[in-house]
Amino acid sequence: MRFEYTGIFGFLILVADLWAIISTLSSNRTTGAKVGWILLVIFLPFLGWLIWLFAGPRANKA
Repeated sequence: MRFEYTGIFGFLILVADLWAIISTLSSNRTTGAKVGWILLVIFLPFLGWLIWLFAGPRANKA
């Protein structure tokens, strides 16, 4: 079974993943934790984003 992200669904996943990565980079977590979350989102685009959404670090609120 092969999954392909194409069209509008692929674009939405790209935007969500970029949002997760930027939010992770601007959080207070350690560098190692940030790298781990970013790798999860990159290697598992949709599933990694869902995991990040419920358990990941949030950006600092200024």
